[in-house]
Amino acid sequence: MAESLLFTVAESLIGKLTSRAIEEASLTLGVYRDLQDMKDKMALIKAFMLDAEHKKPHNNVLSEWLRQIKHVFSDAEDIVDDFECTALRKRVVNMVAAQVRMAREIKDINQRLAKVAAQRDMFGLQINEKDTHVVDMREMTHSHVNHLNVIAREDDKNKIMKLLLQDGHDKSLSVIPIVGMGGLGKTTLAKLVFNEITNIDECFPLKMWVCVSNNFELRIVLIKIRNSAPNPTSEKLENFETEQLQNHLRHTLQDQKFLLILDDVWEDDNARWDELKEIIIDTGVEGSKILVTTRSPLIATLMCSNSSNSYLLEGLSKDDSFYLFLKLAFKEGEDKKHSQLLEIGR
Repeated sequence: MAESLLFTVAESLIGKLTSRAIEEASLTLGVYRDLQDMKDKMALIKAFMLDAEHKKPHNNVLSEWLRQIKHVFSDAEDIVDDFECTALRKRVVNMVAAQVRMAREIKDINQRLAKVAAQRDMFGLQINEKDTHVVDMREMTHSHVNHLNVIAREDDKNKIMKLLLQDGHDKSLSVIPIVGMGGLGKTTLAKLVFNEITNIDECFPLKMWVCVSNNFELRIVLIKIRNSAPNPTSEKLENFETEQLQNHLRHTLQDQKFLLILDDVWEDDNARWDELKEIIIDTGVEGSKILVTTRSPLIATLMCSNSSNSYLLEGLSKDDSFYLFLKLAFKEGEDKKHSQLLEIGR
């Protein structure tokens, strides 16, 4: 396998590891962070291979190094393909056994990747900085929504609002996760709730929208929460230490009844969530809420101690799905001109 082919295989594997199916399967099996580590190591090795190609080395030691990479990548590809099959299955019969097996195999691959990556020093290979980072294709979200473009989510919106507006049995900060597979409209549903003027604005004088996505680093999340509050400070929060940030945020939330949206959460490390919650749990007025959107039932469980507060978002009905399909396929009123296409579409 030539260097150029190895480079192509590396790009393919990295692409698979950033796919929605792999992300969801890794969250289900509890190995998301390990697969992210695998992806990062492959990105580094891919950068070394670029340098190797430019230098056109002709020595047996480097050839052996490339053969080792070929074997590791081949085994990694088998694991990734196994993950894709797992994602396509409706259920995994023995989840514990599958998790243990996957974790063991991924750990072995990561150790082998780390070993071959370290050996680059033998050849004086340099990292091509343009290729060390896999671009995260997940876009940052915002709170604006045109409700006229949203189909058949009014009932879901009302149920979420009921959870937000109900009085809790204790004075602790309530967390309400919206859980569902990618593309169902969790973020859109959160937007509908966030922009509900009649009830939500009256109940929560302070509303904040934060897109978390893959990065749940405490310092970054604190900055995002503070910046999302009205009348943000003119101070450059990026220059603050974590201690300064948490004091600043606690002062902002003090004696405020707030609604905080944490959109697109992927972090399944319970310690990180507990650290954030500890900072804000006793700051707001009783009745403050956090609304979370996530694909992972595990994350929902970690973030919310009361399972009755978790909202599982289902897909649209067949009729609503077809209506959405028509709206995307035709301009308004044009569908009536194409009865044959309608039958095919249905």
